[in-house]
Amino acid sequence: MVVEGKLSLRYVLTVTELTQEIKSLLEERFPGVWVEGEISNLRIPPSGHLYFTLKDDFSQIRAVLFRTQARSLRFLPEDGLHVISRGRVSLYEKRGDYQLILETVEPKGIGALQLAFLQLKEKLEKEGLFAQDRKKTIPMISQRIGIVTSPTGAVIRDMLHVLARRFENLHILVYPARVQGEEAWREIARGIEYFNRERKVDVLIIARGGGSLEDLWAFNEEGLARAIFRSRIPIISAVGHETDYTISDFVADLRAPTPSAAAELVVKDKRELKNTLYHLSYRLESQMAQTLQELRTDLNHLRKILGSPRKTIESYFLRIDELLGRLQRMISWTIERCHEKNLHISRALSLQSPKGRLGHQRLLSLEASKRLEQHFNHTIGIQRERLKGLMGRLDSLSPLAILSRGYSIARKMPNLEILRDAAQVSRGDQVEVRIHRGSLLCEVRETKGPEEGY
Repeated sequence: MVVEGKLSLRYVLTVTELTQEIKSLLEERFPGVWVEGEISNLRIPPSGHLYFTLKDDFSQIRAVLFRTQARSLRFLPEDGLHVISRGRVSLYEKRGDYQLILETVEPKGIGALQLAFLQLKEKLEKEGLFAQDRKKTIPMISQRIGIVTSPTGAVIRDMLHVLARRFENLHILVYPARVQGEEAWREIARGIEYFNRERKVDVLIIARGGGSLEDLWAFNEEGLARAIFRSRIPIISAVGHETDYTISDFVADLRAPTPSAAAELVVKDKRELKNTLYHLSYRLESQMAQTLQELRTDLNHLRKILGSPRKTIESYFLRIDELLGRLQRMISWTIERCHEKNLHISRALSLQSPKGRLGHQRLLSLEASKRLEQHFNHTIGIQRERLKGLMGRLDSLSPLAILSRGYSIARKMPNLEILRDAAQVSRGDQVEVRIHRGSLLCEVRETKGPEEGY
């Protein structure tokens, strides 16, 4: 480039080089930032990465949370959720868009675990896992009780103490499982599946002592909730204190405020049962005695009114015999009347001589048959003559009749176009000539128009 007589050089960047320079500057300037905004346009492709836009009232920026980081989220991001996120600023070179590469995302104003709890609760409630009509009834008296909990600690000791105090000689099976930690829910679910497979208990308790939301999180896992829902054995959920609620509490057939309360709910106090049974037995005996006395009184009253049942039955027997005699006499009288009526009808029929009347009717039938045959033959003759006339007219109009008088039909080969004008063919064309009997295949040697004559 020449400027004022001097040679001037300039350095020209390619688009890729410029983009890489900008990317380096952004990543160097913003290696780690906290950004607050609202999620919109959330998209989760099969790869498992989360793509969305963070926006506020005036601006927006693209963001991506790769699958590895997304797995650690306790909640499910969704459009409209206000979040605080941490990541680095980078540039997507193919589009030239700057974006946030996020490492973590937290909901603003509510903890991630609390949000995850509410999201899962809403999801399972819509699927019907909390419906009251599918909850199973807890047996009134359970002979075998299964407990899924930690084998150490105060929870199992308190429960066993309460059960032994309320009803000794119960069969209690304990499935040891961790009740806190990443894999705790899987162990609890395996315990539920074990008891359902073996069918050794009448009712099942899943229990844990109190703690924070993080400590109780194993009982908020979706996998455990579905294992409880699939159980064919009634389940009592006894997790935490009375104010603690978990997803397991909503899915289970019965929620106990504490593990000790679950032990009290699962079985009645033996002494109370004995007292109740004694009281019910006494009430039943008294009620039966009273009922029998009332029935005895009613029976004596009926005897006074109706008298002796044997005499009543004997009087009914006599009445039945009387009615049977009357019935037999009525039947005999009816049969006699029918017999007399039949004799009268027979005499009347013999006077009418059916054979003579039948012969007369036969003669009339033969005469009518002859007249019908004559009329039918006359009608057929007239119709036959009319048909011959119509056939003659049809033959006169037939193209075959015209051909029999010496005329012919010429058709151009090979499309069999009927020729009405000599101009339709040229010299050398093949022509099929249809005559009365058969046809001729001809070749045109010469054509003549109407003005040239035939």
